Amino acid sequence: MLLSFRFANHRSFREEQQLNLTPVYPTAGRAGAEPAAVRVAGIFGANASGKSNVLHALAYMRRFVLRSDREVEPGLGLTRDPFRLDTESASTPSRYVVDVLIGGVRHTYGFSLGNERVLEEWLYHYPLKKRRRVFERENDDFEWGEESGRRADLERVAEITAPTALFLSTAARFTQGRVPVDTTDPMHDAYRWFFRFRTRLHVGLQRTPPPHYRWPDSHEDRVIVTGLLRAADIGIVDVALKDPVPDGLFPEPSLELEATEPATARQHRNVAMWAELRRLQRLQFSHQGLETSVDFDMADESAGTRQLLELAIDAAYVLRGGGTMVVDEIDASLHPMLTARLIGLFQRADTNPLHSQLLFTSHDAALLGTFDMEEVLHRDQIWFTDKDRYGASTLYPLSDFKPRKEGENRQRRYLSGNYGGIPDLSDDLFERALRARGEIDAESSQ
Repeated sequence: MLLSFRFANHRSFREEQQLNLTPVYPTAGRAGAEPAAVRVAGIFGANASGKSNVLHALAYMRRFVLRSDREVEPGLGLTRDPFRLDTESASTPSRYVVDVLIGGVRHTYGFSLGNERVLEEWLYHYPLKKRRRVFERENDDFEWGEESGRRADLERVAEITAPTALFLSTAARFTQGRVPVDTTDPMHDAYRWFFRFRTRLHVGLQRTPPPHYRWPDSHEDRVIVTGLLRAADIGIVDVALKDPVPDGLFPEPSLELEATEPATARQHRNVAMWAELRRLQRLQFSHQGLETSVDFDMADESAGTRQLLELAIDAAYVLRGGGTMVVDEIDASLHPMLTARLIGLFQRADTNPLHSQLLFTSHDAALLGTFDMEEVLHRDQIWFTDKDRYGASTLYPLSDFKPRKEGENRQRRYLSGNYGGIPDLSDDLFERALRARGEIDAESSQ
């Protein structure tokens, strides 16, 4: 469970920001006991105000944790995305920190990056509510906590950790298969938390649907997916699997090579690709016709249906297994009522017993209101982004604003600019542009 995310010097954010998911208000009306973190958080703001960059920073942190030991070559520097509208930020470190609750124990993990290497990295956990150091790193120097297990193994991993790689990434690769799944180990738990993360950035910008979708194996997951599709009232009455990829269409490669010829990375990738294609299934959608149902392929479905399917499959996975789901522009191609229904799956304890979380961005002010006489989002689940005149973004919660005693219409107050986070539209500039265009057209016609 994500408790908070702090980051600095990433894209449009120059100063450190914090997305704090700790509840601000009592949970009256919310199902279940007092939670450690809210189940849903929505970020609203004008175009280019930075709301997508909040999720991008979190997704960047996840990717770097999972792949830094494989994707970054020593001596080539790091690929990062600092604030670009001043000269100082290019040489200022970028910083990423998460506080997460794993098995009822709080963990704090973070790192800072320069242009050439990892500068700092640390992991703490809080058994019995007291902070215990797992490890601290400054450049290539490490310090270990008194409770750090397998000290000799960790020291060996530290020796082979590249300057451009995270120790957590390297240790996860080094100990892969050697730590039982049910073992309580802070490093293993932290890495596994990132691994279970689901990110879907700019989903509304996809132009061509992928030809295959991984249909859930679990009956409960399939019920969630088909239920959302039926609730959308788009004519779909059922979803079925077509035949898998036919035998022989993709010949299975072999790793049985001559003794003098080592297996290459490309051959390994071919084997992995073949195995993935064998697991993928094609979907058919049954639409109710005048006389009987008719089957459609994915390519025949609308962009909204495809996005709803992708979101529903990810949501079913996260709701069943626990974890965090991140979605940019959740309302793209979806009706507000349908988006509210998807959010509601995470809000309710009966459909979200593991307290999985949904983080999303949206332009849809309707999500600030009510649906079926209930709030789509609670006050401490609403965040905004805004930009100053120098192009630097700021992240802040609705809870910074006192609610009106007579009740508040959040949707109207947001659109009226009471919370900020809306575009500064200039009718004068627009009218001058139209006049200039008219003058150009008049001159060209003479």
